[in-house]
Amino acid sequence: MTLKRVVLSILTGLVALVVASSLYESFSQPQVTGQLQLYQSDLLLQASEWDELAGAEFKQLGSALVGAKPLESVAKQYGAVRKEAAAGVVRSQKQLAAQNDAITPQPAKFKTAIAQQQTLIDAIDLKLGIIATKQNNLSDARQHWQSLTDSDGPTADLARVLLGLWATPPVITPTAETTITSQLSGWFQYRVLEQLYTLDDRSVDLAQLNEQEQATAQSKLVKLVAVGTMPVLGCIIGIGVLIVLAGQWLTKREQSLLGKAVSRWEVPWDGEIIWQVLIVGFFFVGQLLIPLVLQLSGLNFAAAGSRGRALYSMIFYLLMSASGIAVLAGSIWTHRPLPKGWFQVKLWDRWPLWGVGGYVVALPLMIGISALNQQIWRGQGGNNPLLQTVLQESDTVALLLFFLTAAVAAPLFEEVLFRGFLLPSLTRYMPVWGAILFSSFIFASAHLSLSEVIPLTLLGAILAWVYTRSRNLLAPMLIHSLWNSATLLGLFLLGS
Repeated sequence: MTLKRVVLSILTGLVALVVASSLYESFSQPQVTGQLQLYQSDLLLQASEWDELAGAEFKQLGSALVGAKPLESVAKQYGAVRKEAAAGVVRSQKQLAAQNDAITPQPAKFKTAIAQQQTLIDAIDLKLGIIATKQNNLSDARQHWQSLTDSDGPTADLARVLLGLWATPPVITPTAETTITSQLSGWFQYRVLEQLYTLDDRSVDLAQLNEQEQATAQSKLVKLVAVGTMPVLGCIIGIGVLIVLAGQWLTKREQSLLGKAVSRWEVPWDGEIIWQVLIVGFFFVGQLLIPLVLQLSGLNFAAAGSRGRALYSMIFYLLMSASGIAVLAGSIWTHRPLPKGWFQVKLWDRWPLWGVGGYVVALPLMIGISALNQQIWRGQGGNNPLLQTVLQESDTVALLLFFLTAAVAAPLFEEVLFRGFLLPSLTRYMPVWGAILFSSFIFASAHLSLSEVIPLTLLGAILAWVYTRSRNLLAPMLIHSLWNSATLLGLFLLGS
């Protein structure tokens, strides 16, 4: 065995250990999906309060969006997420009990996961109690809040305030309003302040609160339209395209777009080059070396706040992209000129049609597989940390940096690496369909979250299929950019 292969073998072992460890750690981490559902539920509750709908058309639209019984549907959604979080706590506690503190640092990870899940459960209990008061079920409300008063901290303080406001007779503490406004937001804050102002006979404040809530409800209804209806319209179009493709395949078979045979690429390098580009260029340099260098540089991006974190994400991704492309270029440099069809970028081509078509087809397929995936993981398995960051971000500059990273830099680099290089290279050793599946699985695993492996494998397969047909990297780049852009826009609308 040559020295090069020895080094590659050592690096492969190290990378495999890190990737396996990251995937294992993600198993105990909560998904952001549950919180996204709760954000959308909060949006629905706020929109349901808009009673100044002008005209029958707007009333019908409002009813269609918020439903006939918004309180019941939101309470059900909160209950489902709470159940998943409680199950996550139990799993993490079992994993923690199985660890040996003397030989592994893992217990800290599980303790953090347990604390995060318990915080989410406490927040849900507070809100379920508020919903129960609107359903005139005070015994359930008190039951949700009472267990939270046993501990110290802001959650316990708020639970005591809520118990006092709905007690008989009511008990209003001097710091009640400050506690409410600092710990609650949206519909839940309005409902509790409404109770406080009513009990305290503050009619002027109550009128101002109602006026403010109407303005907020109107803006939330607009956001609900964007968050709820746009994906539905895209899914309808995507289903229509899928039906047309299926019909074409049934009638034309091998001459159809789905059935047409796709030729392999002429691959001038062997598997060792593929191995080298992936292990050295992407995983070792990108996932291990660059984060270590940035850490040792002494630059404290976190101290700069949200903009610092966003700048760190962009710098990290640009460095990873540059190093990955450099290793790729160096690895295949001696094989120039490359055979026809490699890394094709044809500006004057039908790539916009392929890109938009691939995106709308991906929508219903991804929604379906995500629903199945949610049943498999039950709120666990982790997510890309960028999702949670963007969901809670409000700074415009930081959001712009995140958007440039996810919607521009990521599609450019990842499509060159996974669809431009890996997919065609694998066709030397397997059929095109096998290369599509295998490259898509590697693409999904590279995101280091167990819960994302199945959905991202499907998305990667769609990107790869489009590239094999279009033979133009701009097509999957456009799909990738549209997908990330829509995801970030949805997170921003929900979070804001």
